[in-house]
Amino acid sequence: MLPTPAADPLTVLEALQWRYATKMFDAARTIPAELWSNLEQSLVLSPSSYGLQPWKFLVIEDPSLRSELRPFSWNQSQITDASHLVVFLAKRTIDGSDLDRLIEATSTIREQPIEQLAFYRSMMQKDLLDGPRSALIDQWSTNQLYIALGTFMTAAALLGIDTCPIEGFSPPDYDRLLGLEASPYRSAVVCAAGYRSADDKYASLAKIRYSTAELIEHR
Repeated sequence: MLPTPAADPLTVLEALQWRYATKMFDAARTIPAELWSNLEQSLVLSPSSYGLQPWKFLVIEDPSLRSELRPFSWNQSQITDASHLVVFLAKRTIDGSDLDRLIEATSTIREQPIEQLAFYRSMMQKDLLDGPRSALIDQWSTNQLYIALGTFMTAAALLGIDTCPIEGFSPPDYDRLLGLEASPYRSAVVCAAGYRSADDKYASLAKIRYSTAELIEHR
C-alpha cells in the first residue's frame, strides 16, 4: 500500500516559494525540540549514491563555539543568531571498510545473506575504489552532502523553519576548531536554521528565477 502523501503539491510549492536564504535570524526564537528532531531525521533519511552515506552532521549547540566559528565565517550573523547550526562533514576517503559497512547493514536490516550482496559490493568497488572516480572521491563525497543539504532545507521549509546554506567560511579553520584535522571527516558546507528576523529585508524580496520554459526542456 502506498503511503498517504505528507503534503499536497500546492503546499510543497508554497513552502518553496516561502523559503529564502535567511540573512538575519531572530536570536530570541528557538526551534522546538520535536521539530528539530524531525529535521535531524531528514538528514538521516537523505539519499546518497549507492546508499553509502559518506557523511556526518555536526550540530553546534555550544554558544561559545559558535562565537569562535563566526570570524571564520565572514563574520556572518547567522552563525551565532540562528537557533541551530549544522556543519556538514564529508568523508575524506572511501575504502573497502566503507563498502563492507554498508553491505553488513543491508544484510542485517533486510535479513539478506551477505553472499547475495556480493555483486553490489563489487560494483561499488569497481566504481569508487578501482575506477576513474577514485581519483575524484573527495569531490564525490562533497556532492553527496549537497543532496543532504537540499533535503534538509526542503524539510525545514515544509515545517515553516528558515534556513541559510553557507559556503562562505574557512574549512581549515573550522576543522581546527572542531577537532577534525585528524578525523576521517572534513567540513564542507554549513547550514543555519531558525526563524527569520522581522528586520530581514530579504524576506520580502521577490525571487529571481528564470522561466520554466528556459530551464525545463522536454525531449
